[in-house]
Formats: sequence, C-alpha cells, structure tokens
Amino acid sequence: MSHLAEAGSERENPYRVVEQLGRVLVWIENEYVDPVDRKRLVEGSIKGMVAELDPHSSYMPAEDYAIFQGDTEGHFGGVGVEVDFADEYVTVIAPIEGSPAERAGVKSGDRILAIDNVSVRGRPSVELVRQMRGEPGSHVLMTIRRAGSDKLLYLTLTRQIITVASVSSKLLRGGIGYLRIKTFQTGTHAEFLDHYAKLRHENGADLAGVVLDMRNNPGGLVNEASSIADEFLADGVIYTTRRRGKIVDEVRADSGGAARRGPLVVLVNEFSASAAELVAGSIQDNHRATLVGAKTFGKGSVQTIIDLPDGAGLRLTTLRYYTPNGRAIQEQGVTPDVLVPGATPAESFGVVREENLENHLPPVEGAPTKVVPPSVKVPSDALNDTPDGGADVDLGVARTVPVDPRAGPDAALSVAYQIVTGVFNRAAANAAAAALTPAPPAASAATPEKK
Repeated sequence: MSHLAEAGSERENPYRVVEQLGRVLVWIENEYVDPVDRKRLVEGSIKGMVAELDPHSSYMPAEDYAIFQGDTEGHFGGVGVEVDFADEYVTVIAPIEGSPAERAGVKSGDRILAIDNVSVRGRPSVELVRQMRGEPGSHVLMTIRRAGSDKLLYLTLTRQIITVASVSSKLLRGGIGYLRIKTFQTGTHAEFLDHYAKLRHENGADLAGVVLDMRNNPGGLVNEASSIADEFLADGVIYTTRRRGKIVDEVRADSGGAARRGPLVVLVNEFSASAAELVAGSIQDNHRATLVGAKTFGKGSVQTIIDLPDGAGLRLTTLRYYTPNGRAIQEQGVTPDVLVPGATPAESFGVVREENLENHLPPVEGAPTKVVPPSVKVPSDALNDTPDGGADVDLGVARTVPVDPRAGPDAALSVAYQIVTGVFNRAAANAAAAALTPAPPAASAATPEKK
C-alpha cells in the first residue's frame, strides 16, 4: 500500500514534469546545431502549455502584455488605424480620427503590404501590431496599395499617443438615440452615460427609443459590460458565472438604470462576442428589447488577467457565464429575435465562430444546449432593396449613420430603426419568411416516435 501511494504521489508531483522540461532544455542548449536563447525557449514552452487549454488562454511576454493593456485601457503609442487581419495582408477598416494615419491620408480599404520594408504576409497579428505601435515621436514606414491605383504608397508616420473612444452616438429622426459600443474597455460605461445624456439634451426631452449597436464588438472587460446592461434593466439577473459545474456568482441589476424605460432594439452579428454577448443575452432574457441581426460568435468564457514577474502576463480562462435563464453562451451564441439576411457578408464566404475554433470549450455538462428562442427571419424582398454592402459599409455596419436609416446601406440598422419606431410589421415579415421556408416532410406512420 505504501509503495502504491508513493508511486501515485510521484505521478501527481508537478515538479517531475519540470524536471523533464529541464532535461530537454539542457539537451537543446548543449547539442542543438546553433546557439539558443534560453529565455526564448522557456517562454515558448510556457506559451505552448497555456495554449493547450483553450483558444482564449494565453501567456503574454512583456511586449505582448503591454499591447494587451493598451487595448483594454484605450490608449497607446501608435499610428492610429483600425485594421482587419482576415487575409494574408492587413486591410485598413478606418483611420482613427485625429491620428497620424488620418493626417497622412490613409483610407478605409487600403491594404498595408509592408511595415518598415518588411512584408506583412504570413506573420502573426500580434507581431504586426507590435511593429505598428511604439514610442510617441518614433517613425514607421508603411507600404500601402490602394484600390484603383497602380502605384504603391510609401507613408512615413510619426507615432503619437492614440486614444480610442469605445462609444459613438447619433440622434436619429423621431428622437431615437443610436449608440454604438465598439468594445468594452476601461471607461466604456462612463462614455456611454456621457453619450446618452448628450442625446437627451440634443433631443430636448427623453428619447423616444434607443438602438444599441454591438455588432463587430469583440467583448472586453466584463465589469464594464455588466454596468452597461444594468443601465437598461430595472431589476433581475444580468448573468451568472460557473466554474466546474458550480455557480460562482450571480450579478443582479439595480433599480436606477438610466435607460431602463422606453423602446429598445439591440443589434448583434457573427462578430459580436464575449462581453457583448453577455449584454445581449441579459437584455433578451429579461424581455427588455428586441434583438436584431445574426447569431453571435459564441464565446461564453471569462478570462482572468494575472500579472507575472518581469512584465509578463497570463490570460487564463476561469469561468463560463450564462444568461439569466441559464442559457450557455459558450459555443451556442445568442440568436436574435429578428434575423436579417445579408446583414453581413458572412453568408457569401462563411464565418468562423467559437464552435469552429480548435480546442474550444464545450458548454458545461448538464447545461441546456442548443436552446434557441423563436425568431423571425426577415425575407430579402422585405428590405425595400436596401443594399447590403458598398463603400460605406464595413462587415455589414455603416461607417456613416444616416438620420433616417431606412434609406441607408445598412440592412440590419434599417430593420432595427423600423422596429423601435413601431413601423416594422413583424407578423407580415414572419408570414413572408414562412412562405419562403419549405415545409418539413410528412412523418411516416411506420416510423416510431422517439422519446
């Protein structure tokens, strides 16, 4: 018995694994064909260990951790471009207002081919971000290809402190407030309250309704997202968190939300993730608003950020979060009440969601799976020929929001505006969608029903 106990404790001893790592490290340092950097090897082994857990846990060396902190705080040294890494080149979504990139004439749709004469092709996004950022006053050379031009552009930009606003707003016709939250970073809740107060002041009275746009919002800080949801709710649960099958926390709304009354429509799409899904699921389960757009990404996990020595950081998945009704967001996402076809280009090229990521977390055992609330699909011919793309649209979201969105290029925003103003005929849309949906085959009498 004592021998078995000793063997078991040796197998469970984490230091035995570290000893193995040390042996491999010694072999590499002594026998590898070229000299090696020990720090690089150790950091690589830690990265690999954490990456085995799930797609959202990561070890961040000091430089990467500094970039991450700059993103969550909303200010950093850089050139000021919002970019997309979807293909082998870097595509500019938009330059940030007042940034070096905007002053140099960088435009939406420009493709960055090289940074400081080094091609961007095939390089990790974190490495490219690190190269574009840097100390204020330092310079970076960008090689750009612009659609319609045969000549490459070579722009030397001087980095400066970039401050990224996470909330934008506009007063729409009829006293409707449009608020877009791009990400949840430090200060997003305060920004939201400032914009909401500004819209009320501009309208000269309480708003007749609100459109909350969280499309293309990748998430961010859960506490900021929870505070936003709280502003739209008078009471009730915002979300719960669970670890290893047990409820860890239940977050409830206070009674004094600034936007707890009045018509509300929330816009989401395939690129709405994490904290954005938390807000959408909370508002949907509390029957506070109509959700419009496309099913969300499906990232229902919470990462804890841990400071490590020498400026490094650990991003570790520690919780799953659930909607007030106990729906698991992880892998399943949030399905809108009104689905708008063609709201994003996803239908033409496909889209990657959480469920498509290698090694993603499943919903916890025992949690409801694939619980989808009933929804209405707006048929394409009911959108009044609203275009679903063009130069003024990025991933289905209009760069410029018209005062009357019904005539704009943003199909989902058009539907949302019609709902919040009370002119959208949901019953007619439902009937039209049903007419376009093939009837299910009749059940065979010879086939027993499964229960």
